[in-house]
Amino acid sequence: MPPSLLPVLVLVLAAPAAPSANGTDADLRTQIPSEEAEETHSNLTFVKQSISLIGTPSASVERNTILHSPSHVELTCNFSGDINSVRVIWKKEGEQINSSHIFINQTGNVLYTQYTLQILNSTQLGSYACVFEDAVERRGRGVFNFKVPEVHGKDKPLISYEGDSVVMICKSENSVPLTWIWFKVNETGQVPVETEMKEKYELASKYANETKLKILQLSEQDGGSYTCRAIFPLGGSEGKVDLKVLSYLVPLKPFLAIAAEVIILVTIILLYEMHTKRKQNTTEGEKEFEQIEQLKSEDSNGIENNTTRHRKI
Repeated sequence: MPPSLLPVLVLVLAAPAAPSANGTDADLRTQIPSEEAEETHSNLTFVKQSISLIGTPSASVERNTILHSPSHVELTCNFSGDINSVRVIWKKEGEQINSSHIFINQTGNVLYTQYTLQILNSTQLGSYACVFEDAVERRGRGVFNFKVPEVHGKDKPLISYEGDSVVMICKSENSVPLTWIWFKVNETGQVPVETEMKEKYELASKYANETKLKILQLSEQDGGSYTCRAIFPLGGSEGKVDLKVLSYLVPLKPFLAIAAEVIILVTIILLYEMHTKRKQNTTEGEKEFEQIEQLKSEDSNGIENNTTRHRKI
């Protein structure tokens, strides 16, 4: 081979293959995820969720998913019907997503779309939606909600008394948080509980997915709302506990009220008896007076009659 042709041959061999005339290679690149475009994390959890809108046109289907750790997520939606004029839009919290990781395919009268992403922190949590719509209306919608595990406190308020102690408990749902933090809610917001004050607070928990805050020597100022925050790899989640601290006089109030009612009732009865006796005594006195007056009158009549008789004689 002549030396002058060697550079030309090298250029021809190094040139990339031209795409086919029907665009098949380009179509495949829009339908198959590009592994090179994704940042690889070997420790990610793989999460796959799908929503089928087949046979349910103009429907909205929602799916909730709890993520315990950073994850590689694959979301899939299927839609059937008259798909000739239907377009697919992916949204996050209502805002349209423009990503090279959105893939669309059509098989017969079924429209298929997939969105792959990595959820590595709390900002990537939230609501993702696949929307099928035409020029006139929305035809179907699938919603994927991602959030960290929930934390539960206590629905009803805890009630204790001044000088006593109380234990407040929070638990997470089948997930162990990295740490727990307690807050006291006041007028300005949440204030961290000073758990290092051992004479006032004690932290204890039997299980890793729960936390217990014990408050010693309760005072009226300890009453109020408390927040327990669990910190997970993807963010925080909170529960709430309400505490009411009562004085020991509070349980006595019903007794004192009953005692007051009894005293009032007894006083009324005594006054009524005294009034009745006084009335009876007055009535008896009047009767005696009438009897005396009657006797005097009879005696006077007797004397007058005798005097008259003597005069007649």
